[in-house]
This record gives sequence, structure tokens and C-alpha cells, in this order.
Amino acid sequence: MTNALTLSHDQAEAFDQITELLRGVGVDLDEGILTPPSESKRAIAAVMGKAGSGKTLLLAELVKALEEAGVDIVSGDYEGKPRKDRRTLAILAPTNKAASVLRMRGVPATTIHRIIYTPVYDPEYEKIAEWLAGEGERPEIEELTDESLDRAFAFYQLHKSVPGALAAAGLRGSDFITGWKRRDEPLDIGLVDEASMLDERQYEDLREIFPTLLLFGDPAQLAPVNQSGAMVFDGLPEPAKLQLSRVHRQDADNPILDLAHALADPALEFHDFERMIEEKARVDDRVIMGQRVEVDIMARSPVLVWRNATRIRLINAFRRVYEAPEDMLLEGEPLICDGIELPAKHRKKRLDLEARGLIKGAQVIYLGPGRKPGFSRLHVIGAEDPRVSAASIVKIEMPDEEEPFIPYAARMGATFLHGAAVTIHKAQGSQWEDVQVFAPDLYVAAKMGRVEAGQPLWKRLAYVAITRAQERLYWIVRNRLSRPSGPLQTDDLVSTPAPLKLEQEESV
Repeated sequence: MTNALTLSHDQAEAFDQITELLRGVGVDLDEGILTPPSESKRAIAAVMGKAGSGKTLLLAELVKALEEAGVDIVSGDYEGKPRKDRRTLAILAPTNKAASVLRMRGVPATTIHRIIYTPVYDPEYEKIAEWLAGEGERPEIEELTDESLDRAFAFYQLHKSVPGALAAAGLRGSDFITGWKRRDEPLDIGLVDEASMLDERQYEDLREIFPTLLLFGDPAQLAPVNQSGAMVFDGLPEPAKLQLSRVHRQDADNPILDLAHALADPALEFHDFERMIEEKARVDDRVIMGQRVEVDIMARSPVLVWRNATRIRLINAFRRVYEAPEDMLLEGEPLICDGIELPAKHRKKRLDLEARGLIKGAQVIYLGPGRKPGFSRLHVIGAEDPRVSAASIVKIEMPDEEEPFIPYAARMGATFLHGAAVTIHKAQGSQWEDVQVFAPDLYVAAKMGRVEAGQPLWKRLAYVAITRAQERLYWIVRNRLSRPSGPLQTDDLVSTPAPLKLEQEESV
């Protein structure tokens, strides 16, 4: 088995157990034999391990093996004609950012929402989608030249995205997608990354759609709010829980992961942990004991805090140092989507906004006002087609005031909070190159002596916060902000070659 060359012993063991599970539902990875799906065959398992144990590598190897066996990957942006005998696979994550982390590693992931709700294509342009997916002849479309179709084909060969390919041909999303509908047919095999973030409702939705479901999660993270410290995989029978314990070799010299794993020591106290951070910072520039919050980093990577009061104070300090006016946003300010405020009769518009990436918790950069009052041009971090224009309700929370200040707002649409600082709970599923953790908040949690799922809360908070950092960890020990090195920028925001636009301004 080729996987033995790349996987550690516990990864290879988990791969073998999953191979056996899949064989039981008619997918033989060893022989490359697929039998038609059966409604009576269902299976579920969880791959559990802490940061650095190789969950993502194992997931990627499984995707590769399933593709080689002939299983079709469903992307969430287009599905071909249903075939009773085909086996399908979807790779999912709870957030845009988590899905984008997988895509950067070559895994064609999408969000859970994009699988639950599927796009409805205009029949004329669906012919292009069928051709790109290998299910039809090259079409002749009056509005598109041969060169445009060639661009669409070239884009699809590289990215396997039908909307991206149609955008490369010069079409807007509103040209070829007429609406969204909840999936009415189940799929087959689902692989879910960051499964520790799933709440019970999402879990039940996935169980309805996928007879075979594999959950990849970190049991040391924080459980979803209102679930009493429990994660959806906690209730699975023990044989269905596959544990990864070894830190994979490429992560073995990572000081950030060393600190995260040190938190498992029950004798470790907060001050001992801070001394460990100081020692790491002296010998490795990937760990920094910061005397102040670096404001330049906040525009793309929020400061991670425990308390809402701290979050609001830092956001207002961020806006003050950039001299942001009270009645408007500056281009480049970070926002966090807090949901969609639309009445029931606008259900299709809600689905359209959410399908474009504006789901609760999405990280967004403000690019400027739209063409109509209350509309914003936005860049959705981690979305496959990040440029969006939508009716927006922006709320700037103020210290010691119950009601947020609203610099401007549409009557209804996507709602946003400021994103220069976020709670550690909301940061789950996301990663950034540089992460600043506001240590005074964690010290308060330690002094309060709070416990969650049998572990001191400060340790769970510290573990989640630390493991959000990909390259560099800043442990901030004082309530101070630096001065910015320059004005806010948007030049660093990379879009797809021909970004889709959400043309909602005329209809909302």
C-alpha cells in the first residue's frame, strides 16, 4: 500500500480501518472496485487527534485514494446528471476559511452550507457546465465567442470550478445562477474537517445527506456554544472513534505546537505556562512575548480574546489609531458576518448571500460603498469567489453602551460586527499566519478557576488560540496598542482571475 510510505503508524492504522469501513459500503480502495450505493448501508466514524497529529494529511490521502478508485467529487457549485450507480464524495468544512485552508493543500473542499443548498442554473448556461464536466458536447452560445469558451475550459482544467470558469468567460453570477434550493437528493460519502465545530443541527443535516460520514476533529478544542462542552463525535461508539496521538514528523520541531501540547499537563499553572512561552521566545522567533498589540496585524488577523468587553475595547482602539470617522468605514477595515437579516419572503436572497460565503462567522474586508445607499463592496476571506456586493448592516459596538453604533445600514441584508478582534470561540476553524493572543484575558479565566469538560477553561482557550497560528505566535501581555506603519490597504487581497459579483443591489 503506497500510503505506508507517507503515513505514520497511527495514521496508517486509521487509514486501514477507514478502508475496511468503506469496503462495507461498497467502495473497495484496494481493488478499485465500486458497487452501486445501497440505502441500507450506512457508516460513520470519527478521526480524532490534537493539532499536528496529521488529521489533514490523512484526509488528503483518503481523498486521493477515493478519486483513484473512481469516486466522483461533488464540489457544491454544480452537479451533473444523476446516475444511480455512481459513487460520490464531498469534502466539507464549517467555515469558508477552514475550507480554503484545505483547498490551499490541494483538497477540493467546500462549506457545509454549499452542500446543503445547491445552485439552480439557467438552462442555456447549464449546457456549458455539462460540457465542462464531461457530460455533453461543446455548446454554441450566441452571447459567447469561441475564445470565451476556451477561457472557461482552460480555467476549469486548473480549478474544477464551474462558476469560476463561467466568470472567466465573462459572465456574472446572476447570468447563470437563477436561485438556490435545499438539496432534495442525498449524496454518498462525506468527509468533514474541523468537526469539533459542528452543532447538533448541522450534524443531523449531514446525517440526512450522507449515508457514510467521516468526521475529523480535535477533542481538545472548545465545544460549540450551548452544547454543554460536548462535541458531536463524543456520542459515537468507541470502535467508531479512531485516535491519532503521534505528532507528525514535519510538525515535531514546531514551538507553537510544543506549547499547545504542554497544556495537557494537569500540573501546569498559568504562570508556569507563561514562563515556557518566555523561554521559547528567547530561542525561536516564531514565538514572541509581546508587550503591546501590533495594530498592523489586526487588519487581517484579529486579536484573539476571551471576554466581549476586551474585544470591544480593542476594536475601538483599532479604529482610533487609524483615525476612522464615526459615521463611516475605511476601505480595508475587517468585518465579521453576524448573520442575514431578511424576512421569510426573501428566502432566495438569503440563500444567495449565504451561498456566496456570507455565512455567520465569515471574515470579510470592506472595499467601499456600493452603488446604492446601504450597500457594500466586500471581499469574503477564504471564499472561492470572494468579491461580493450586498446590502449591509454594520454594527460598531461601543464600550459601556448596550446598543451598537450603526454608521450606515440598508433596511435588510447581511449584518456585520467589526473584525479587528474576535473571541477565541469564534476563531475556531480559522488559521492565520500570525496570531496575537491577548493573555490578560486568559489570566482572568485562570483566576476564576472555571472548568469545561473536565479541564481548566484557560487551558482550552489557550490551546485553541495558540493552534490558530500557522507561522508566528504573539503572546500579548499588556493592554497597549502600537501605532500603524501606514494607512489601511486592500492591495493584498487576491481574487480569482475573473471574480464573480453578487449583483443584489437592484433587487434587495
